Amino acid sequence: MTTAKVDFSSVEWGSVEWTNLVTLYLRAYESRSRHPILGDHAAAEAVDRIDYDFKRIHRNSLPASNQYLVALRAKQLDDWCADFLGRHPDAVVLHLGCGLDGRAFRLDVPASVLWFDLDQPGVIELRRRLYDETERYRMIGASVTDPAWLDQIPTGRPTLVVAEGLLMYVEGSEVRRLFERLTDRFDHGELMFDTLPPIAPKISKIFTKGITKWGIRDACEIETWNPRLRLLEQTSTLAGYEKIESTPVRWIYKLVSAMPRSRLRRAEPLRILSRGIG
Repeated sequence: MTTAKVDFSSVEWGSVEWTNLVTLYLRAYESRSRHPILGDHAAAEAVDRIDYDFKRIHRNSLPASNQYLVALRAKQLDDWCADFLGRHPDAVVLHLGCGLDGRAFRLDVPASVLWFDLDQPGVIELRRRLYDETERYRMIGASVTDPAWLDQIPTGRPTLVVAEGLLMYVEGSEVRRLFERLTDRFDHGELMFDTLPPIAPKISKIFTKGITKWGIRDACEIETWNPRLRLLEQTSTLAGYEKIESTPVRWIYKLVSAMPRSRLRRAEPLRILSRGIG
């Protein structure tokens, strides 16, 4: 990881790159809590090196409450990732829509793992200012819907695919095609992602100019897309809210968690595998 100060002043307010900066800031903010849930110290170090108007981001991102939306989801995915890597220390990890997330540096990744972070070229250009590539860590600037980037990913190893905060912004038909390409290319592994309910795209057309493209009612539906896909586990993105140290915020999250909201899904792109068997 680079240590020099990095100028991000060219990032436009409201852009995709700016959204990734907000998420990075929220993870860094949460890491400075007395009792952090995620404790993303890599994010805190990155924010300290970035030259940007984070005071303005602070005023607009409401970190006192929104930090937990980011931390809870990331923590569950981190736990699932750690479980997979513990069982498959020779894995290939593919982090789709990685943004400025430092999961590759936040987790205790075995030295034999090959890790690939993928996002839009503009986002990857920013990542390259923060993080250095190594023999085991690579960054790819491409759209997740472009099949060409898959040629850069080696096969023949257990494969972990993480898509955090991504698939809801992709058209449903493209999500299915992506899953098909992943299952066609990789022999076995796990796919971890979060989803929104089917009503989310309709609400998005009213309030956010249709930025949300895809939602799903029952995650078991993905098993009908391809016989090699099997749902392993799912949980609320707010699972673990009991760890929130602020009592008022914890009660708010408890109430919200009872409503039908986004879910984290864990699936296997292989017909014969069951959880814990490699």
